[in-house]
Amino acid sequence: HIIGLQSEKAQRHLPSPTENTPTLLVLYGSQTGTAQDTAQRIGRQARRRHLQVQVLPLDSYVVANLISESLVVFVCATTGQGDPPDNMKNFWRFIFRKSLPVGSLGRLDCAIMGLGDSSILSQFNFVAKKLHKRLLQLGANMLLPVGLADDQHDLGSDAVVDPWLTSFWEKVFALYPSLAGVIPMREDEPLPPTYTFHFLDDVKEKTDDRLRIPMEQTVPSQSHPFPARLVSNSRVTDTLHFQDVRHIEFDITGSNVEFAAGDVVMMRPCNFPEDVQQFCQLLRLDPEARFTLRATDNTAVPARLPQPCTVRHLVESYLDIAAVPRRSFFELLSTFATNELEREKLIELSSAAGQDELHSYCNRPRRTALEVLADFPHTTAELKVDYLLDLFPDIQPRSFSIASSLQAHPHRLQILVAVVSYKTKMYKPRRGLCSTWLASLDPAQGEVYVPLWVKKGTMRFPKEKDTPVIMVGPGTGVAPFRSALQERIAEGKNANVLFFGCRSERKDFYLRTEWEEMMKTGRLNLFTAFSRDQEEKVYVQHRVRENAELMWDLIANRSACFYIAGNAKEMPTGVCDALKEVFQQQGGMSAEDAEQMLAAMERTGRFQSETWS
Repeated sequence: HIIGLQSEKAQRHLPSPTENTPTLLVLYGSQTGTAQDTAQRIGRQARRRHLQVQVLPLDSYVVANLISESLVVFVCATTGQGDPPDNMKNFWRFIFRKSLPVGSLGRLDCAIMGLGDSSILSQFNFVAKKLHKRLLQLGANMLLPVGLADDQHDLGSDAVVDPWLTSFWEKVFALYPSLAGVIPMREDEPLPPTYTFHFLDDVKEKTDDRLRIPMEQTVPSQSHPFPARLVSNSRVTDTLHFQDVRHIEFDITGSNVEFAAGDVVMMRPCNFPEDVQQFCQLLRLDPEARFTLRATDNTAVPARLPQPCTVRHLVESYLDIAAVPRRSFFELLSTFATNELEREKLIELSSAAGQDELHSYCNRPRRTALEVLADFPHTTAELKVDYLLDLFPDIQPRSFSIASSLQAHPHRLQILVAVVSYKTKMYKPRRGLCSTWLASLDPAQGEVYVPLWVKKGTMRFPKEKDTPVIMVGPGTGVAPFRSALQERIAEGKNANVLFFGCRSERKDFYLRTEWEEMMKTGRLNLFTAFSRDQEEKVYVQHRVRENAELMWDLIANRSACFYIAGNAKEMPTGVCDALKEVFQQQGGMSAEDAEQMLAAMERTGRFQSETWS
């Protein structure tokens, strides 16, 4: 029977020239939009080769249908601590069911492209590697080795994606020889748009595009966020300090939102009014014009866009015009260029050979898509409105650690936000879209509502009353630990140690009075590191080393849990090195034993970290 199956598979891999062309299915798991962009790029390449293709998020696909698919590409990002993106979590749970029969995907030819970040080496492309292993167990045939793209590469993920795609199409043509003779569309020929705009000619009515509070009592989610009223928005750094950090509070009464320490709140920002105005001027669009969208194939109209919708709402709340554009942006834009100079430049920026130039032009100075449109005025004037949703990705949700506990603040949700602003060679300072938008919201000017939803975080705190926790949270990394401390103190858990670091005791010691109150009542042991208040810089890792005896006693004798949150640049490695030195110094361990002890703590959940770049 096995020999028969192998023979059948071998015959299937030698198709006759008259066989039907396959339908390509491209499924993606994407958190920030990069995997989605790569999947859509594969879809465009397939259409240029006249293949039937469908591009979908993994959780929008009925995964049980995989058994009848013949050709699939999976594009998967890895997030957090080796986790799958939110839009593939249901698929992930299904594909790892133990009840799935071995060999059930025996008909499937597939390939996997992983998108990862090698700065977290132990979790580099973990999702793609694990999926690869699982699909092999289920009998799928891998057309080529799994692609392991690295965001840290000078040219980004395309350094791996480009050659991988060349190999993929070679394999597909070998598998389906009838495709090899098909003449693909020219690269300078635009594909049909995914949607067409139908403007309403009737008298303009006032269209309310705002999010309405749902009448039914559902738990808020990405598709149904809760419009939370902004209660307060206060600066917690000194007015003379370079960094503006905000403590922001929302009213979530009636939302059904529940959260625990370590959870995160998600929200989508809006584009700045002056950017919306400039965009409409560049494309000669009336912001108040109303339209409906129609899909040109089976694609669903984006659920977030009301029907009908105003141009203003589309640009303000949906199109990501303030992001640094990806290579695919230039690829599509070049197809509209009639000015020879602009066309040549756009083709160069979208080519594999031009990626150094693209990096210098866009990534290094953080030039936005809107600024690119202004740099190519002739091409922008030729841009057809139907292509806007193909050209611009939608605004991605941002996540913030929740900095409060429901026990301490019922019906409230609080966050700490560092407002992002920095200089590049661009004339205008670069601004973080979400942080700047949040900082601009002023409840004193009238009621302000922010659509939001809550997501489970990666950190878990001990349930046992006597288990101590050691938390290292410099800067806004302290946010989840404020939530944890409020929650633990309300539950009578008083064995709490916090290491907090910032630049200056006077300028950016966030929430100082709260920490001091917890210390006075004996519920917190606080260690601070003010890096710029003395000649020699002092960081949280120095304070961990200085308190080696306490650290060893809590960890070795009292089974304490250790947590790190904050910027991923150098701090987490520095703290881990300090902790291993504590094990060596106080526990008489070798460097290797100290390494193993930390690894064992991580395996059992006694060491957890949540860092971001």
